[in-house]
Amino acid sequence: MFLEPKYTIEQLVERCKAGERKAQELLYKQLAGKMLAVCMRYATDRMEAEDMLQNGFIKVFGKMTDYRADGSFEGWVRRIMVHSSIEYYRKHHKMMQVVDMDEAGTEPSVNPIAAANLDAKVLMGLIQQLAPGYRIVFNLYALEGYAHKEIAEIVGITEGASKSQLSRARTILKEQIAKMESKSYGYAG
Repeated sequence: MFLEPKYTIEQLVERCKAGERKAQELLYKQLAGKMLAVCMRYATDRMEAEDMLQNGFIKVFGKMTDYRADGSFEGWVRRIMVHSSIEYYRKHHKMMQVVDMDEAGTEPSVNPIAAANLDAKVLMGLIQQLAPGYRIVFNLYALEGYAHKEIAEIVGITEGASKSQLSRARTILKEQIAKMESKSYGYAG
């Protein structure tokens, strides 16, 4: 059995820019797990996330010469994965249920201790259950750190719609957490 030689990301990037397929394979193996987690945030299931991942890596390798090493390579790939996932979603699903700010309503309070004790997998599961428009805006804002103006441009909605989608997503998540909390503590609600 032959062991793969160890390469740094920078070495793999340079080899990928030179068109080496083996370097692409090694880079894919090194980043696929983390990037699949990014795609899962935008997908309806794992199979769809894997399709998003494949499309994203096709773009990464196609744009490899555009990478200038100004920031982290992983961050650059992550950004491509986010954009690619949203693009994939737009192509394959009916998009965005826009809610007016007046309809968003007030957000119920949640016990901060219960929320802090939420398992990350449970929270990601709750996020994945959000309607697509809410999930995409929530992920872009809360997990990826985009501003509402950027989200509006990426998703093709207004800034106000982005804010509204985020507000509604938060409300739904808080309601779900509150339901879980009441079940855990035996409260009727």
